[in-house]
Amino acid sequence: MSRFFATGSDSESEESSSADEITPKAPGTNFKQSLLLSDDEEDTKRVVRSAKDKRFEELTNLIKTIRNAMKIRDMAKCLEEFEQLCRAFLKSKNIVDKEGVPPFYIRLLADLEDYLNQLWEDKEGKKKMNKNNAKALSTLRQKIRKYNRDYETEIAAYKENPQESADEEEEKEPGDSGSSSDSDAEEGEDGVSAKSFLKKKPEPSLEASKFLKSAKGSGDESSSTDDDEDEDWGSDTVDSGSESSDEGEGKRSSLALVFLKKAQESEKTSERKIVKKKKTKKKERLEEEAEEEGGEEVEGGWEKVKGGAPMVKEKPKMFAKGTEINTTVVVKKLNEILQARGKKGTDRAAQIELFHALAAIATENNLGQGIMVKIKFNIIASLYDYNPNLAAFMKPDMWKKCLECIDELLDILFEHNNIFIGENIAEDSENLAVSDQPFRVRGCILTLVERMDEEFTKIMQNTDPHSQEYVDNLKDEGRVCGIIDRLLNYMENKGSTEEICRIYLRRIMHTYYKFDYKAHRRSLGLQGESKSEQDQEESEGEDSAVIMDRLCKFIYAKDRTDRIRTCAILCHIYHHALHSRWYQARDLMLMSHLQDNIQHADPPVQILYNRTMVQLGICAFRQGMIKDAHNALLDIQSSGRAKELLGQGLLMRNMQERNAEQEKIEKRRQVPFHMHINLELLECVYLVSAMLLEIPYMAAHEFDARRRMISKQFHHQLRVGERQPLLGPPESMREHVVAASKAMKMGDWRTCHSFIINEKMNSKVWDLFPETQRVREMLVRKIQEESLRTYLFTYSSVYDSISMQTLSEMFELEIPTVHSIISKMIINEELMASLDQPTQTVVMHRTEPTSLQNMALQLAEKLGSLVENNERVFDLKQGIYGGYFNRDQKGGYQQKQSYQRDQKGGYQQRQGGYQDGYQRDQKGGYQQKQGGYQGGYQGGYQGGYQGGYQRGGYRNQNQSNY
Repeated sequence: MSRFFATGSDSESEESSSADEITPKAPGTNFKQSLLLSDDEEDTKRVVRSAKDKRFEELTNLIKTIRNAMKIRDMAKCLEEFEQLCRAFLKSKNIVDKEGVPPFYIRLLADLEDYLNQLWEDKEGKKKMNKNNAKALSTLRQKIRKYNRDYETEIAAYKENPQESADEEEEKEPGDSGSSSDSDAEEGEDGVSAKSFLKKKPEPSLEASKFLKSAKGSGDESSSTDDDEDEDWGSDTVDSGSESSDEGEGKRSSLALVFLKKAQESEKTSERKIVKKKKTKKKERLEEEAEEEGGEEVEGGWEKVKGGAPMVKEKPKMFAKGTEINTTVVVKKLNEILQARGKKGTDRAAQIELFHALAAIATENNLGQGIMVKIKFNIIASLYDYNPNLAAFMKPDMWKKCLECIDELLDILFEHNNIFIGENIAEDSENLAVSDQPFRVRGCILTLVERMDEEFTKIMQNTDPHSQEYVDNLKDEGRVCGIIDRLLNYMENKGSTEEICRIYLRRIMHTYYKFDYKAHRRSLGLQGESKSEQDQEESEGEDSAVIMDRLCKFIYAKDRTDRIRTCAILCHIYHHALHSRWYQARDLMLMSHLQDNIQHADPPVQILYNRTMVQLGICAFRQGMIKDAHNALLDIQSSGRAKELLGQGLLMRNMQERNAEQEKIEKRRQVPFHMHINLELLECVYLVSAMLLEIPYMAAHEFDARRRMISKQFHHQLRVGERQPLLGPPESMREHVVAASKAMKMGDWRTCHSFIINEKMNSKVWDLFPETQRVREMLVRKIQEESLRTYLFTYSSVYDSISMQTLSEMFELEIPTVHSIISKMIINEELMASLDQPTQTVVMHRTEPTSLQNMALQLAEKLGSLVENNERVFDLKQGIYGGYFNRDQKGGYQQKQSYQRDQKGGYQQRQGGYQDGYQRDQKGGYQQKQGGYQGGYQGGYQGGYQGGYQRGGYRNQNQSNY
C-alpha cells in the first residue's frame, strides 16, 4: 500500500476517536464558541505576528519587487519602489533602533548601488534606454549614493564578506520568528478573534507528528530540501485527516479552516522549494562548467558550447583519405570554405585556420605559386573580415598575422615574375595550374594594402596616446611604410597609371607631416657627432623633399581624379611649410586655387586643408611675415573650433547636436595623436601676430570714430584681462600675451620682451620650433620695431622734435633701421612729421585738430552718412533698384567697383567712386580739388586750414576725403 494511504488511515483513526466527544451544533450557533469547544485545540499556542514581523515583511516584499525590476532593467519601477522602501523603512525606525538595521536591507542597498554603477558605465546600454528609464537611472543613482552614506560601515562589512553576512541573516530569521510567536501568545482566551485563530495549528497525534514539521522549523527559510519534503508530507497528512472526518460540524469547520491555512502555507513552501531548486541547479551547472574547463585537456571528447539556440554548422573536412590532391580539388575546397563566409554562426577564426591548413597542403604537394597567391589573398581578406563592425579595430595578434601574410604575398610576387594579378581577370580565365603559361590570379593587392593602412590608422585612433601601448603600435609604422615601398616598386613595373597614383598618395600621406631632421642638419652644414652617424647619413637615400617632389609631380601630371591631386597638393604645401620653404608653399597654394572650391570637398580633405593652412601660417610667422601669418590663421582661430576643424577631437558643447551614428563617423575622421598640431602653440602664434599688428594700429587711430578691429579674439582677450579684479603675475600663455600687449601700448619694449620670451613661454611654445634661437631673435626684432612705431604714435603730440640717436638707444635699434621705420610712417602719412637730415632729428608738425575740429569732422561724417541713407531710401521708393551703386553723375557718386578699404581703415576708390571727392557747387559749401576745403569755407578757417589739410599737415585722404 502507498504511504499516502497509510498516513491517511492513521490520521482517520485519531480523528474518529476525538470526534465522538464533540456534540453537534445548530447552524446558527456562535462560530467562536464552537471553535473553542474543540479538545484538540484548547492547548495549542496562538500565532500572532508582531509589529517587527509586519514591518519586515513589508520591507521584504518591496525588496522583491525591486529585484524583479532590476532583472528586467525597469529603472522607473526601481525608482518608484525604492522611494516606497525608504518610506517604509522610516516607519520601522523604532524597531530598527531596537533590533539594528536588518542584513537583507543592507544587502539590497549594496547590490542596488553596484547594479546602478554597472549600468551607468555601460554606454551602449544607456543609449538604447528610453527617455524615462534613462532619467530614472540618473535620479536613482544620485539618490542611492546619497542614501548609502548613512550606512557606509554596514555596506563595507557586507562587501568584505557577503557570504558570511548572508549566513548570519539566515540564522537570525528562524530565531526571530520563534521569539515573536512566544511573546505574542500570552493573551487570555476571551480576547481571541477569528483572525487570530487562523494562525493556530492543531496538535498532531504522536504517530502523525513524525511526518509533520515542528513549529520552529516552519519559519526557517534556509532549511535543506529534505526538511521541505517533510513539510509537504505533513501538510498532506492533515489534508487527508480533514477529508476523512464525518462527525461533528464544528470539528469539520475547524479542520476546514486549518486546511485553508495549510494550503496557503503549502503554496508558499512549494514556491520557496522551486526557487531553491533553481538556485541549486544553477550552482551545480556553474561547478560543472568550471570542472569541464579545468579538465578540457584531459577529456578531449567534450566541447564547450555557447548558450542560446544551437547553430547547425558542419566543420568542412579537408580531404578524404586517398584523395588525389591537385589544383582543381584545392580550388573546390577553397570555394567550399568561402561559401560559409559572412553567414550567421560562422567561426571566423576557424576559417582562417582552414585557409592556413589548405596553404600547407598546397605547399606539400607542390601545386605551384598561383594557388598559393589565391589562398594568401583569401587569408588576408578573412583577417580583415574577422571584425564585422567597421568601427572596431584589429586585435594585435590579427594585425601581426596580417602584416606577415602581406609580406609573404609580396615575396612570392617579387620572386616569380610570371604571376599576373588584377581585378580585371575573370574567375573563369584564371590560370592556377603549373604549366608553360604564366599564372593569372584574380585579386588586387593594392586594395589589400590600402585596407591595411586604414586598419593601422584605426588602431592608432583607438589607443590611448599617453600609454606605452601607443608607442609600441607606432613602431609598426616602419613595417607599414616598408610594405608600401615594396608595393610601390612592384606597381611601377606592373601597375597601371591610376594604381601608381593611388600607391604614391599612400606614400605621401606617411611622409608629409614628418620633419626631416637629417636633411635639416645637412642644409645647415652640420655633420653627425660620431663616425657611425656620418656613415649612416651617407648610406641613406634621398631627402624627403626630393621624394615628395617626385611623387607629387607624377600625380599632378598623370592623375585623372581631382581628389588624389588635391590631397597631393595639400600634402606638398604642408611639407614645404613644415621645412620653412615659405615662398614655394605660398606660391603652390595660390596657383592651385584650392581656397575657391574647398567647401565642396569631402570632410577628410577639408581637415587636411585646414591643417595645411595652419602650418602655412606658422611657417610665415617663423619667417617674420607677421601679416601673412595672421591672415592664414584667422579663419581657424576666429571660429573657436580649432580642435574640431583640425580633426584633433570633438567639442563637448556640440555633442547634443549630433546623434550616436554621426559621432562614430566623426571619430573615424580624427587624426592620430602623433600627427597632431600643438593647439597652444597655434593660439600663441596667432595672438602674438595679432598683438604686433593691433597695438600700433590702436595707437594710430585712438581718436578715430570708425576704428575697425583686426582680430576679434585678441580684443576679447584684452577685455578679459581688463575685467579681472585682481591683476597678478601672468600664468597662462594668454595672460602673458595680454601683459605684453599692455607693455607695448606704453612703448616699453623690454617689459613686452620679458613677457613674451621667458622660461615658461620657452618650454610651452618657442622650444617646440625646429630653429628656436632664430625665431626668438626674429620676435625680439619685431617687438622693438612695433614698440617704436607705437611710441611715436602715442607720444608724437608731446614732442616738438626728437633725435633719432635717442630713439636708437631707447629701442636698441640701428640708426638706419630707425630712419627706415620713420620714413615709411611719413610716406604712408601715418606720422605728421619731417626728417631733418643734418641734425638727424624728427621734427613734429603741429597740425593735429583741436577738440572742436574733431567734433566738426565727426559731424560732417554723420551728415554725409545721413544724406546717403536718405538718397538710398528715395531711390527705392522711385523704383531704382541697386541703391547708390547705380547712380548717375548728378547724384554725386559714380560707383563702378566697390569701396576697398586700405590698411589705414579709409576708403580708396580706384576706378570709380568719389571722383574728385564731393563735386558739389559753391552753394553746397564743398569743392574738393586736392584734398582741401578751398570752396565752401573761404572766410572760415583761412588761418588754420589754409589750403585745407595739405601735405605736411594733418591730411588723411583715405579716411575722410571731403
